Amino acid sequence: MPDLSFEQANPAAVIGIDEAGRGPWAGPVTVAAVWLSPAHYDQIPDGLDDSKKVSAAKRERIFAALIDGPHHYAVASIGVDMIDRLGILQATLHGMRAVAADLARHIEKQAGLSVRLGLVDGNISPSLSCPEQLVIKGDSKSCSIAAASIIAKQTRDNIMDGLALEYPDYGWERNRGYGTRQHQQALAENGVTPHHRRSFAPIKRLLS
Repeated sequence: MPDLSFEQANPAAVIGIDEAGRGPWAGPVTVAAVWLSPAHYDQIPDGLDDSKKVSAAKRERIFAALIDGPHHYAVASIGVDMIDRLGILQATLHGMRAVAADLARHIEKQAGLSVRLGLVDGNISPSLSCPEQLVIKGDSKSCSIAAASIIAKQTRDNIMDGLALEYPDYGWERNRGYGTRQHQQALAENGVTPHHRRSFAPIKRLLS
């Protein structure tokens, strides 16, 4: 389970950053940054963990507690146009820089504090404007990163639920844009939508 070891080792404001949706064939990649206010550590939602390790119902509960509680966050979804233009990795890193900067401005305005450290899930630096620390499997080690993973995942799932209503044949409310058998069959029968990532090899092959 994640804890506050990374956050409490640094006296200044520390934010956690994570993403959801790098692998799917369709939909955006979503990134989030979270600052868990030290004055409200007692209001960190019970069961906070890596978004991949919690049930959908539990994730929705934790998500609601995080966005409606005393903590602070920024979230952004990077659409398929930018993914296809920059590539999925660079689009993700761009999003990480954007949400970190947005959250830093918010914290300075609301709390009068400067962000002194960004905890980034994974092993690839996004080159934040503040010092950063890469944490492999950070969403299972840091509460801030875990919170960011929950917000990113739930936000993206909500987007895919909405897109599934527009394009019901692809099963996005279940597969979230990943290349499942149903998704592949729908592509074969109905073709590529505006929400597919044309730079991804399976989609590129269909278009060629």
